[in-house]
Amino acid sequence: MGQPTHALTQHDWWRSAVIYQVYVRSFADGDGDGTGDLAGVRARLPYLAELGVDALWFSPWYLSPMKDGGYDVADYRAIDPAFGTLAEAEKLIAEARELGIRTLVDIVPNHVSDQHPWFRAALAGGPERELFHFRSGRGAHGELPPNDWPSQFLGSAEPVWTRLPDGDWYLHLFTPEQPDLNWAHPAVRQEHEDVLRFWFERGVAGVRIDSAALLAKDPALPDFVDGRGPHPYVDRDELHDIYRSWRAVADAYDGIFVGEVWLPDTERFARYLRPDELHTAFNFSFLSCPWDAARLRTSIDETLAEHAPVGAPATWVLCNHDVTRTVTRYGRADTGFDFAAKAFGTPTDLALGTRRARAAALLSLALPGAVYLYQGEELGLPEADIPLDRIEDPMHFRSGGTDPGRDGCRVPLPWAAGAPYAGFGSRDEPWLPQPADWPAYAADRQSEDPGSMLRLYRAALRIRRTTPGFGDGPLSWLPAPDGVLAFTRTDGLTCAVNLSERPVDLPEHTQLLLSSGPLDDKGLLPQDTAVWLHA
Repeated sequence: MGQPTHALTQHDWWRSAVIYQVYVRSFADGDGDGTGDLAGVRARLPYLAELGVDALWFSPWYLSPMKDGGYDVADYRAIDPAFGTLAEAEKLIAEARELGIRTLVDIVPNHVSDQHPWFRAALAGGPERELFHFRSGRGAHGELPPNDWPSQFLGSAEPVWTRLPDGDWYLHLFTPEQPDLNWAHPAVRQEHEDVLRFWFERGVAGVRIDSAALLAKDPALPDFVDGRGPHPYVDRDELHDIYRSWRAVADAYDGIFVGEVWLPDTERFARYLRPDELHTAFNFSFLSCPWDAARLRTSIDETLAEHAPVGAPATWVLCNHDVTRTVTRYGRADTGFDFAAKAFGTPTDLALGTRRARAAALLSLALPGAVYLYQGEELGLPEADIPLDRIEDPMHFRSGGTDPGRDGCRVPLPWAAGAPYAGFGSRDEPWLPQPADWPAYAADRQSEDPGSMLRLYRAALRIRRTTPGFGDGPLSWLPAPDGVLAFTRTDGLTCAVNLSERPVDLPEHTQLLLSSGPLDDKGLLPQDTAVWLHA
């Protein structure tokens, strides 16, 4: 495998990187206990190098009671024993680097686990209470929550306050096991800057920031009044001082940040990407956009426009550990994504969804900026139906059972078609059950199939890695029929995607570099197919 065009010594590698998200619990099981672990990841590093990714982003691997998939952190400096040890994490970071692959870790700054030493001391009445949001209740006897804030788990009617036996309430925007930190307290800020240094000193190249727009709260904790004045806990101006301090830490290590920032206001979104704050942020507009040419073009144009004033590169992602898998979503009547619209039993045409997902892969990888690839997307995995008695995601339970939750995109990966549990590595059944057809998606089987999703991704990443015209840089739209997206990058590279109902002519070109599916017998570009061309 050749070195990436944005080589490891290059300061701005992140502007064009393809970053692979590893959800450790479901990636590969190295010790056979049913749970993915760092040993499993280390054993699969050659696979990731052959795939051609530039970096790995690890969802939280810290010590955790796992009440919310590891996003309830009990110790930011310790690896959860189910995954391995800190020494193994350090080996993994070093071994990946030797293969030309950087590492990003996930930081969860809005809240900690209720098992975190700070919170346990707070419950015991210590001064650590100042590090959280404890308040007296309303009502004659303090029996009502301090305010009316809604839960961050959409569809949940549960309050964001829990009352303790002493009568006080504490704030948790997510589950009761995830108490929110008080970011107005200097000890909270100092601790997180120390955690950043801890991981940068162990060789990580960057940090993904969970729920990055939620940290700061109005100190008065007022009721939520939609549209009247600043939001009491979303996108508050105080956040920017926090991230400027973080940026100074990252710059000392040549590290980078990517923020999880869900904001409809594009101008306020761009503020997080100013040169002294975050390097990048996730692009949720593109992720949630339906399979519609006009709406995709609008999303692309708006994304590039909102990044341009601050000189930050865009990011493109089709799926992650919270979102319905791409081949399933694109096979439905409603191809967009909305947490509030998730429901059991939604019909899906997987053949249609797979064609569209293949085309979407070439589209996203041809756009300017960085791309995030969720594990298993390169295998074309569909969303799995999890039996009700096996669902673990708190989003399901907090919705009263109406939301299927996020476990369907977190099912353990299939590696070997003929091995037990599709080669995931477990002696006993994995922590989430695999569908009966999982062996058909196994990596070893797809490696031998020239028409597989895996072979498509490998080819696309190889071309992107060795072709300077891809990655960060300009994009120019080409004239195209309705329902067709066609644009050029630099050095004569062209991408065309046909989302219309009939085959169309290819743009002018001298070479067909890659196609998501076969052209028709007249050499036309079929519906739901994408091509990379050289003009």
